[in-house]
Amino acid sequence: MLQRLFTVIVAILLGCGGVIAIFYALNYAVNLLPQKWRSPVLPWVYLAPAIFVLGGFLVLPTINTFILSFFDRRSENFVFLDNYIFSFTDRTMLIAFRNNILWLVLVTGVSVALGLVLAVLMDKVKYEKWTKALIFLPMAISFVGASIIWRFIYAYRPADEPQIGLLNAIITSLGFEPVGWLVEQSVNNFALIAIMIWLQTGFCLVILSAAVKGIPNDVIEAARMDGANEWQIFWKIIVPMISSTITVVATTVVILVLKVFDIVFVMTGGNQGTEVIASRMIKETYNYRNVGVGSAIAVILLLAIIPVMVTNIKRFKEQERLR
Repeated sequence: MLQRLFTVIVAILLGCGGVIAIFYALNYAVNLLPQKWRSPVLPWVYLAPAIFVLGGFLVLPTINTFILSFFDRRSENFVFLDNYIFSFTDRTMLIAFRNNILWLVLVTGVSVALGLVLAVLMDKVKYEKWTKALIFLPMAISFVGASIIWRFIYAYRPADEPQIGLLNAIITSLGFEPVGWLVEQSVNNFALIAIMIWLQTGFCLVILSAAVKGIPNDVIEAARMDGANEWQIFWKIIVPMISSTITVVATTVVILVLKVFDIVFVMTGGNQGTEVIASRMIKETYNYRNVGVGSAIAVILLLAIIPVMVTNIKRFKEQERLR
């Protein structure tokens, strides 16, 4: 125990101390330059380590993945677009695409809409902070941790045995048959989607609540004096005035949903028709050792995320321009 503690302390001291020493040394080296060179060079000196790390651990692997996507299983023969054609024609991949679209529509739509409604309602309650904290609390749980919690909620036992799953215990107490939430293909995808909604609603609530509070009270009061009811105020004033924030929150959730893997892996392993793009990528690459197809799926996933990221960046630039 003491040896491990000593190792941790040494690693922290050497790691943090090494980083600090590197920046001090670089700053000292910049100060040795002529005065006219110091200002242009100094920002790049501090950015260089981050650029180096990003280049080594993000850019180069991305390029390598793109190249591998044009080769066969063992990365020996060039097959051009065969891996991409397989990705868009294989039955399991088509199921994964269908499921991802279902996740995108339901998780994004429900979590953003629910977060917006709660943000407006929380603005009127007495214990706003405590209520928001309670709803935001699932965000503190990892996807894997949340999945394990919900495995107990969805747990299934035959009808003649005691139910240990909370949901089936409630259902059987009302006189209904227990449901195999993670096995029955008519409900299992929706059961997994519910977990993501539970996790992301708190995030949407907090961000949208800040936007709602930024609306001037004078505008709301003027609308009420003109005879507008609460429903009209919500649709005609609140939603248009925070539309940019809604877009940012929605695109952030979309990016998370496109990359979803943990929940599916822990809950079903992608079986019983619950496969998603990310889980299929992992299976093709590591389970089936089909690196070419796995790389092609990774490239497809990257290309799907890029337009959403570009939309977010453009939105941020517009907000900065309007300030």
